[in-house]
Amino acid sequence: MNRPDVQHERPAEEARTAATLAVVGGGPAGLMAAETARAAGIEVDLYEGMGSAGRKFLLAGKGGLNLTHGEPFEAFVARYAGRSAEVRRWLQDFDADALRAWARGLGVDTFVGSSGRVFPSDLKAAPLLRGWLRRLRERGVRIHVHHRWQGWDADGTLRFATPAGEHRVRADATVLALGGASWPELGADGGWTSILEAQGVPVAPLLPSNCGFDAGWSARFAERHAGAPVKPVAIAWTDRDGRPRCRQGEFVVTANGVEGSLIYALSAALRDAIAAHGEAEILLDLAPDRDVAWLAQALARPRHGRTLSEHLRRTAGIVGVRAGLLYELLPKDALADAAALAAGIKALPLTLLRTRPIAEAISSAGGVRFDALDARLMLRARPGTFCAGEMLDWEAPTGGYLLTACFASGRVAGAAAAAWLRTRPPRAVAATPKD
Repeated sequence: MNRPDVQHERPAEEARTAATLAVVGGGPAGLMAAETARAAGIEVDLYEGMGSAGRKFLLAGKGGLNLTHGEPFEAFVARYAGRSAEVRRWLQDFDADALRAWARGLGVDTFVGSSGRVFPSDLKAAPLLRGWLRRLRERGVRIHVHHRWQGWDADGTLRFATPAGEHRVRADATVLALGGASWPELGADGGWTSILEAQGVPVAPLLPSNCGFDAGWSARFAERHAGAPVKPVAIAWTDRDGRPRCRQGEFVVTANGVEGSLIYALSAALRDAIAAHGEAEILLDLAPDRDVAWLAQALARPRHGRTLSEHLRRTAGIVGVRAGLLYELLPKDALADAAALAAGIKALPLTLLRTRPIAEAISSAGGVRFDALDARLMLRARPGTFCAGEMLDWEAPTGGYLLTACFASGRVAGAAAAAWLRTRPPRAVAATPKD
């Protein structure tokens, strides 16, 4: 029987004598693991739960695919904070330059933007993904879609739910690249955590990363300003080690709170602060190009009958959502005092109450703990099973760092699985019937 959801199937009666690798998950980490193992001569079957591979990759590139970043290696590695040592090992074999060269091998040239971010020349993700999938199939990787992993049988057989019923697969080794729990509608919902925990694999709770936060706006402020970008602005906060930090950029006011590039860059520290203290406070500098003394002097000038909003616009250039933030967050007596208002413009306190749900986050933190893995990313509790990508316990900021490490970890896991299989004699068993 032919099924449209399975490509490159072998006949049920065919005997399998070569070592086989099952890669579970069709995102960048899984696809790279499959490519690496196949290049090493391993028979590879890739199983994807959705109807096509790379859906989150495509959506991430909808506004321009930020593939990696052009900064020097040491600065690049430092972006992974508490997991820099682990990620460094992956990137030593496949760094940002290697990723760009790999894309070039697929006919996709890249360029470094003014922010240091690296994009395909046409900014699109689809041509790269199409070329990659075509090359994988040409090299013999068999891709099976609509196969949602359900775990293992007692004898180690992989179980998949498919539209035609349960499908069982006997593989000599497995790479799991199941993603985190952000954007679950694209396939990564974190459902694998309970399966691995039942196998004795320690898993750190999945948490939102590169996410927005709730701030408890008044209904009036939310109605008037939701969707408005706040720029220029700087944010001051206290990091995990108690050190004061400051960063300039922009963010967006939402109906519930705040999101956007500047907020995402701080999200790990803010999330951890909320977990530790129940809330996190940041200080907004709404006029980063002015000092407080200049503002106080300007705001002390006579209004000549002008409203405070018009006075803020004329003297300090504070209008729109930035003025709205002052009215929302400062006490009335501070609004009436030039010195207090100037201080508020330079250090406006905003309390963040909670992260937005993980399903809304760009990525997730947490996952399979590194002490559950050996240096080759193989599970200590299940020899022959390797893990890669966002399902591991690390996180990265936006800017191409997450994608780069997913690619690199997939390469490590694929190479390690191939090396592990070469140390074992292939089994000769009848292929599992597909129907």
